[in-house]
Amino acid sequence: QVQLVESGGGLVQAGGSLSLSCAAAGGISSYALGWFRQAPGKEREFVAAIAWSGRNTDYADSMKGRLSISRVNAKRSVYLQMNSLKPEDTAVYYCAGKGRSSWYPSPNRDEYDYWGQGTQVTVSS
Repeated sequence: QVQLVESGGGLVQAGGSLSLSCAAAGGISSYALGWFRQAPGKEREFVAAIAWSGRNTDYADSMKGRLSISRVNAKRSVYLQMNSLKPEDTAVYYCAGKGRSSWYPSPNRDEYDYWGQGTQVTVSS
């Protein structure tokens, strides 16, 4: 069983940056890890993902160029650096893990088995 705990959310002005962290209780070195977000009244959507090795990554087109995902397996952690934030980036951000096809950083939320509780990111205009 894997438990994921996000941290690092908060309130930031438009154009600012935030760094989110996700720490795992339980081994995640063989899991692909992803970040998703959900705004009020909207479906949960893909943000970024990274393969178990860290070699393969994927980003949502809407945020490409403003994100960087990384992981440190020894620390059982994954990180999301977000820059040039916009008010429309306001959402709850979730960390997720999948054990199947962990070489592939899938953007499909249905492929992820484990989810954190989320951390709120609010971007003011």
